[in-house]
Amino acid sequence: MIRGAAAALLALAASVAAALDFDPAERAAILSHGPWPPAPTADTSNRVAGHAAAIALGARLFFDGRLSADGRVSCASCHDPARHFQDGRATAVGRAVGTRNTPSVIDSGGQRWYGWDGASDSLWAASLRAMMQPGEMGGTPATAAALVRGDPTVREAYRATFGAPGADDERVQVDLAKALAAWLTTRVSPRTAFDDFRDAMERGDEAAAARYPEAAQRGLRLFVGEARCNTCHAGPRFSNGEFADIGLPFFLPGGGVDPGRHAGLRALKGNPFNRLGRFADDGGAGAVATRHVQAEHRNFGEFKVPTLRGLAHTAPYMHHGRLPALDDVLRHYNLIDEERLHADGARLLRPLGLSAAQLADLRAFLLSLSEPLPSQATPGAPHVGAKGGPGGGASPSGPAR
Repeated sequence: MIRGAAAALLALAASVAAALDFDPAERAAILSHGPWPPAPTADTSNRVAGHAAAIALGARLFFDGRLSADGRVSCASCHDPARHFQDGRATAVGRAVGTRNTPSVIDSGGQRWYGWDGASDSLWAASLRAMMQPGEMGGTPATAAALVRGDPTVREAYRATFGAPGADDERVQVDLAKALAAWLTTRVSPRTAFDDFRDAMERGDEAAAARYPEAAQRGLRLFVGEARCNTCHAGPRFSNGEFADIGLPFFLPGGGVDPGRHAGLRALKGNPFNRLGRFADDGGAGAVATRHVQAEHRNFGEFKVPTLRGLAHTAPYMHHGRLPALDDVLRHYNLIDEERLHADGARLLRPLGLSAAQLADLRAFLLSLSEPLPSQATPGAPHVGAKGGPGGGASPSGPAR
């Protein structure tokens, strides 16, 4: 009995010793990436955010191809629940082949800007943009209104959320986008091994912290230290939500360029559905950033800093989807060509110059920000860790994969 207890104590001591001795600055940086999940952030421009009826309607609409011009493309055609609400393609394929990679819509609630170029300032406006873009869903106000007025089930769900549909088709389409946003806000990624480590560190539980693999701990030390990844990939979402030039080409296949944030700001300012417009339910009170942000030359070729949560499931990477694997992303930052960076922008990047062993550790940490996808994921099934189910709806009917 005594021998067994001694062995157990030795095992505990060994496990505790496996936790790295992070200094106070490192600990503070690590703790800043939590807790997870964060407290919900209300979107005051969407009066039905958080309403059960709106969430149920949004879940139904997400899988309904009838929002599109030809009835074939739903939101789920590109944002597949079985793929972390992404599509696995280099660039999106809706009614046409796009030029940008499909971002996951997990954890999309509570952000300031939406889209690789930030052309939308609310989740409902981003949903509306996808519904209306000719190459994505190509829907119109008339398309949306016909769905509401022609399907008794959808009509009753709309009535339960917004009241009887009026004669303003554009208002009906915006309402459907707000219902979609209400549901999307409930799609929250699950906790990860990193979150357990971070919380154990916060409460001083060294034994629990030591269960986090040492390679991931070493990679985390690089992430908040020598590699300075957390300069942009900050906070619980592992993104500062802003835009950066990371030295990637912005020329498009077949000619032309993708201006990124520079064009996104112009689109945002001219968008009648932004948070300064008549469809914002708070009268523009929450649109301070939209009112004051201005395009600058340095914004050309900048794209939104993506979240790193769930990255194991969202390859290929970058705004153009041209980096097929995580190792390619690490190689890009390790050998980044500083000559490709804007001379008038903030020079935050430099080649990391990490060894092969250090890159392996950084990779181990990054993979610890993902949890396995549900083994039995089906369209319409709630994502692991999501709050609430989809409430039914049609199956996605977009292009075959």
